[in-house]
Amino acid sequence: QVQLVESGGGLVQTGGSLRLSCAVSGRTVSTYAMGWFRQAPGKEREFVAGISRGGGLTYYADSVKGRFTISRDNAKNTVNLQMKDLKPENTAVYYCAATRGSSSRDPPLYDYWGQGTQVTVSS
Repeated sequence: QVQLVESGGGLVQTGGSLRLSCAVSGRTVSTYAMGWFRQAPGKEREFVAGISRGGGLTYYADSVKGRFTISRDNAKNTVNLQMKDLKPENTAVYYCAATRGSSSRDPPLYDYWGQGTQVTVSS
């Protein structure tokens, strides 16, 4: 059974930074391409960032390019999302997800999901 547990969310002011972490257990994280998604109240879940199994390929939603950085440490079975210059519109529950397939921006293609961590950016 694969489990993903996110941490690092919280309340931050506009322009601040947060670092989210996703701990993977049950299988080695190198088995999966990983992604971060978010869901704001009343909105659909949307792609934020993705990373290939080896970490050599990363990609981002246009709205976060240059401000967010996804990384992975396969030795520690973790995936991280460094977020800087946060804006109120970044407020959402952030989810970590794993796919046995290729890296993707499409939520239905992910096999495992964490419970999410709340990020709130005050203006």
